[in-house]
Amino acid sequence: MEKKRAIVAESPGPAQAPHAPGPLEGATFVIGAAAAAQLPAPEAPEIAFAGRSNAGKSSAINALARRTRLAYASRTPGRTREINLFRLRGGALVADLPGYGYAAVPRALKQAWQDFLWTYVTTRTTLVGLVLIVDARHGLKPLDLDLLAAFVPSGRPVLILATKSDKLNQAERRGAVAAIREALRTAFPAHVQSVTVIGFSATSRLGLEEADAVLARWIGPASKP
Repeated sequence: MEKKRAIVAESPGPAQAPHAPGPLEGATFVIGAAAAAQLPAPEAPEIAFAGRSNAGKSSAINALARRTRLAYASRTPGRTREINLFRLRGGALVADLPGYGYAAVPRALKQAWQDFLWTYVTTRTTLVGLVLIVDARHGLKPLDLDLLAAFVPSGRPVLILATKSDKLNQAERRGAVAAIREALRTAFPAHVQSVTVIGFSATSRLGLEEADAVLARWIGPASKP
């Protein structure tokens, strides 16, 4: 008599953990403000993204939001005149500040934009943290240090993303981050603990999850559907 084959049920493999969205995922555009009067009334927590023109600020925001065209870079560096605000799923706001330091912009116009940026950074009561975008190949420049000097004494946290780190080898990336940290220790010895520096690349996604973790500590994860 032919023996009956035993039917063995396959045990299911381990369940995969659901993807936890980053704090900037699901961001939606709210308004572009060209003057302080056009900014929304202070209510929800805000995170500001700042940096020199061509440092990769728009690319960094898009990478963190897992989008390709949420934040736009002007075709002519230094020509963005507005603070663009985006609403996050958890209710907080992201402020994409105009790039600064581009030499081809007329002095009077450049000064007006930078005054608007500085006023926002120093007086906005709902601003809980600043993300400064710095090209890893060039490090902190005088205008970056000026901006930090206006913000760091408040005690609020700063995240410096050393962008375009994919263009450096591993040793060069470590050296670039170390140089930024040393510049911070020299300029702000009493406040260096409130500043985090991460090697970052929007292209290779280097440092993306580390940046997510920092931003989530500031405003919480993107938990709302």
